[in-house]
Amino acid sequence: MTDLSTPAPTGGGALAQNIVHFARALREAGVPLGPGAVLDALAAVEAAGFGDRRDFYTTLHAVFVKKHEHSLLFDQAFEIFWRRRGLLEKLIAMMSPQAPGERKPRSAEAGATRVADALFKSKPVEEKPAPSIDLDARFTVSDQEILRAKDFAQMTAAEIEAARKLIRAMVMPDDRRRLRRLAPSAGRARIDPRRSFRRSLQPGGPIALAFRAPLERAPPVVALCDISGSMSEYTRLFLHFLHALGETRRVSTFLFGTRLTNVTRAMRARDPDAALAQCSKLALDWSGGTRIGDALTRFNRDWARRVLGQGAIVILFTDGLEREGVGELGRAVERLKRSSRRVIWVNPLLRFDGFSARAQGVRAILPHVDAFRPIHNLASMADLCVTLAGGREAGKAPQAWLDASA
Repeated sequence: MTDLSTPAPTGGGALAQNIVHFARALREAGVPLGPGAVLDALAAVEAAGFGDRRDFYTTLHAVFVKKHEHSLLFDQAFEIFWRRRGLLEKLIAMMSPQAPGERKPRSAEAGATRVADALFKSKPVEEKPAPSIDLDARFTVSDQEILRAKDFAQMTAAEIEAARKLIRAMVMPDDRRRLRRLAPSAGRARIDPRRSFRRSLQPGGPIALAFRAPLERAPPVVALCDISGSMSEYTRLFLHFLHALGETRRVSTFLFGTRLTNVTRAMRARDPDAALAQCSKLALDWSGGTRIGDALTRFNRDWARRVLGQGAIVILFTDGLEREGVGELGRAVERLKRSSRRVIWVNPLLRFDGFSARAQGVRAILPHVDAFRPIHNLASMADLCVTLAGGREAGKAPQAWLDASA
């Protein structure tokens, strides 16, 4: 890549070409960029100048990043694309396989797969004859089955788009419950005296009795979603799930990082992408730090009485990694439990086989939840639908996690 400490070679335009290629890679990774943004970036770099890597990063970030959720993709792309110094001709050397070093393998960070897929996207090749259908049916797994088991953070941009479509087509839970409130009914369960007497005042003919029956309605859902840096990749697809769930019942959605933000009205938009864009504008602390205890305490104080009626079910979406105010966190979750029908905690950390409830924040939350579920792929999202419908729980009970880590 171009040496950022020296100007581009005369007539070569290596730095400008690298910036254009970098912008194209960001667009492939999911950051909406047009030609105007690329021209603005070139003008900004020429006008502002840069003395080190940090100045160059800040200049491009100010031009290319318009939403909070795009910061993570930009950071990953910048780290990969501008990792090596040199001239533009050495870009091929960076793309070619390298000998493995002695460094310990690290798990891919959130969004890294999508960025790498955009940066090193190969040119289209000539189509080859498709393999035999019989061979596919016997020896391969369907694309949808692979996608169901793939971690959200490791999906490419195309896979995320396919996952959104599968979420829209997912069968939502049907857990309607009988209420005390009565409504007119065609069945002859119970006579409605008021409507029957009103009909008797009409002239002519016999009195036609009116009947009523108890209403059946799905309980409302209140979702408290963590949008800190370690959770943002999972939160984005989980919000798509909540948007689809909102078509069958009343869903109240709150986002929290360092503050609590009510995005219920924004989530009612018909287009899920427009709903998430509005949520990003409202949540100013997206991909920042997290204060779980403070956020839940504020929810109990300001919103619990408004949204936790009619036997509401609470979905707590967080990793539970709270370092400060653990006692306050435990009290807030305990009060949340007393105010709702059920508290379901979904945690992406459960995707690891060696997960243990040793963190103080995790141990403070577990005694007050009714279910403890993973939420890292489409399969776990389908299991959450079963849990919401009151189906049989799979895996360990919350208390079992505490006993196992004791």
